[in-house]
Amino acid sequence: MDFSALDHAHMARALRLAELGLHMTQPNPRVGCVLAHREQIVGEGWHQRAGEPHAEVFAMHAAGERARGATAYVTLEPCAHFGKTPPCADALIAAGVARVVVAHEDPFHKVDGQGLAKLQAAGMAVDVGLMRDAARELNRGFFSRVERARPWTRVKLAMSLDGRTALANGNSKWITGAAARADVQHWRARSSAVMTGIGTMLADDPSLTVRVHGEFKPALRIVLDRELRTPAGANVLDGSAPTLIVHGAAAKPDGRFEAVELATAPLCDGELDLAHVLRILAERGVNELQVEAGATLCGALFAAGLVDELLLYIAPILLGDQARPLLRSPPIGALAAAPRLRIVEQRQIGDDQRFLLRA
Repeated sequence: MDFSALDHAHMARALRLAELGLHMTQPNPRVGCVLAHREQIVGEGWHQRAGEPHAEVFAMHAAGERARGATAYVTLEPCAHFGKTPPCADALIAAGVARVVVAHEDPFHKVDGQGLAKLQAAGMAVDVGLMRDAARELNRGFFSRVERARPWTRVKLAMSLDGRTALANGNSKWITGAAARADVQHWRARSSAVMTGIGTMLADDPSLTVRVHGEFKPALRIVLDRELRTPAGANVLDGSAPTLIVHGAAAKPDGRFEAVELATAPLCDGELDLAHVLRILAERGVNELQVEAGATLCGALFAAGLVDELLLYIAPILLGDQARPLLRSPPIGALAAAPRLRIVEQRQIGDDQRFLLRA
């Protein structure tokens, strides 16, 4: 299908609308919709919150009778099933929309081509694939959870110029500047969950909460604590945000954990099975997982091939060879065997550099 410049312009607008739901739609995908008669946009909308109307409904409500004969530009295949809201495919048909342009098919088993088939059976012109990569990128967590049964996993790390994350005594406050630390909060806000390990919990007592201005859905706080060593009074036990503690079957919960959820995971080589942990999170609707942990857990995730994205902040500071390393991982015998990452983005954040890298 050859799409016109006008098609591209309207779909680009729909993608910008979809991004407005960045912090509020999980576990649902972020979706935008534009209704237009050629150059004239008659209605637009985006999925604003999970459980509320979808993007197409907002766009059709804005368009009213002008939806009849219009082209709908939707960033994800319209749903064909009754969930918390009625099927959007039925609503587009009832509104008399003449053509539907879809960026990407919906892999969710209750949709997965059925929305497109329903539109085509009603006599609509349906074109698929316009700006597909951009639509997938915006919802990389949703696609990961549905297609791979695990969240899109992003590891956040901060280091000195010589690759160190803390002094030998463990002190790391603060390697990076205030601007970089504030930037991390926006990445937390777009995440479904933020995860750390018991080592970081005992050393730093992090709150793992999202601290940004504006509306956002609180991220699930996750602590991997095989032996349930999280102390009473830890910030993650304060009930201020949804929290999940994952432990081994041999650990015995007690009254410390009344305000949080608990889940068990099997062990692999004496540690929690990280692949199983990610499956647990996918079953709970976690799309994007941000890991903020130390060298041991982050190294284990890399070694297991479970990291999709590395968010790395580099501060203009030198800590020396006695300071703590970025990752703990098995020795690499040859440079050809060393994992290589692809730089997706590089940006100056205050005095620090931020890299976004992928395997």
